[in-house]
Amino acid sequence: MVKKKKSDEIVMMQKEKQNGRRKRSIVFVGAVLVGLIAVTFTSITTSFSLFFFKHLNSCSCSSQSPQKYTGLIEDCCCDYETVDSINGEVLHPLLRDLVVTPFFRYYKVKLWCHCPFWPDDDMCRLRDCSVCECPENEFPEPFKKPLHHVLPSHNLVCPEGKPESSVDRTLDSRAFRGWIETDNPWTNDDETDNDEMTYVNLQLNPERYTGYTGPSARRIWDAVYSENCPRYSTGEICQEKKVLYKLISGLHSSISIHLAADYLLDETTNMWGQNLEILYDRVLKYPDRVRNLYFTFLFVLRAVTKATDYLEQAEYDTGNHEEDLKTQSLMSQLLYNPKLRAACPLPFDEAKLWQGQSGPQLKQQIQKQFRNISALMDCVGCEKCRLWGKLQVLGLGTALKILFSVDAHNSHLQSLQLQRNEVIALINLLNRLSESVKFVNERGSSIEKLLQGKIAEPELAIHQVSTLQRIWKFVVELRLGKQL
Repeated sequence: MVKKKKSDEIVMMQKEKQNGRRKRSIVFVGAVLVGLIAVTFTSITTSFSLFFFKHLNSCSCSSQSPQKYTGLIEDCCCDYETVDSINGEVLHPLLRDLVVTPFFRYYKVKLWCHCPFWPDDDMCRLRDCSVCECPENEFPEPFKKPLHHVLPSHNLVCPEGKPESSVDRTLDSRAFRGWIETDNPWTNDDETDNDEMTYVNLQLNPERYTGYTGPSARRIWDAVYSENCPRYSTGEICQEKKVLYKLISGLHSSISIHLAADYLLDETTNMWGQNLEILYDRVLKYPDRVRNLYFTFLFVLRAVTKATDYLEQAEYDTGNHEEDLKTQSLMSQLLYNPKLRAACPLPFDEAKLWQGQSGPQLKQQIQKQFRNISALMDCVGCEKCRLWGKLQVLGLGTALKILFSVDAHNSHLQSLQLQRNEVIALINLLNRLSESVKFVNERGSSIEKLLQGKIAEPELAIHQVSTLQRIWKFVVELRLGKQL
């Protein structure tokens, strides 16, 4: 009896010892688990805090970001710092006010066209694709009056029988003789065919995302680049063809920026905003596209400054005397701004082009290529995209026409003549480019940092999950070991 009682006591003592060891192991494992989780959580919290505050600072203090593009802009006569400064201080405010005036607000365009290269495909799926046309009683009365007609100015020939190849930097100071109606030799549309053209209020039809994407949209740009201005390699292309490629690339970058900056984020709630991923993937990730944007901006700016006398004397008549005086004043401020003239007196030197014996033939070849690019705008399957494509290509064609016009002081040659629609397109294009340059300067660096951080974020999350998995595996093995 006594032996049995002692045996029971021994068994009880062994069970108590086992329970004690089990409790201590649980406490130990729990302490280890809590410690490791605390370390991991601290790491996650620290990483999130750094990520959050880095993005917060990049958005709120973007103007303090270091400037990525510095020095002289390739093939131009101004540097990035000067362009950003003068654009933000002078050009952008003036252009922003100019394009909303009655004269520059209404644009005449041929929207119903057949694509000359392939069957039409209206691939736009949003209501924002359609263009709101002006009723006849809305656009200015003077726009309805017939304009002067002149003979086509292309294919001019010198008295010796050779095409004119020299580039003149000046225009006749008495060049403006009233708005005329004539075709632009650099573009495809017949601007004299008024029966097929309609006026559009550009303020009611902003350049923005329309849902026009996919193969149809890509086919347009593929045709532009592959058939008319293929990408150049250093030393493998002449300067003139290089200029054409950079102009189209810069225009493409500007269009992409505007579509991404005014993007339909949620179709069900009709919420619009900035799509930074598209902006980064299509433009900011490629430095050459940003550089070409600046080049195109200075090229068009040079055309405007070269035509200073012509544009200053032009009649900005819409029938609204007060608004017309305001338009004339804004144009004078743009053309004769002392800060602009001092900072960048010659944005682009067009006299360097078309030199040598092959100059005239090369000019005709590139002019033909640009006309083909202009004709491709009729193949755009989105009405609003077609509107802004036509306007900006005409604006670029007008810049080419101004910069590479014939010598206005030669009595044997016809002086430069611009139609009203060309000037409207030119100033609106310059404004679009100015807005794009301003956006890149103010937000470009911060957006790049933001998107590069988001690319690294999934890798951080995967690492943190794998750490927790290792902790859990360690705890399980530790408990199994204690039990064994």
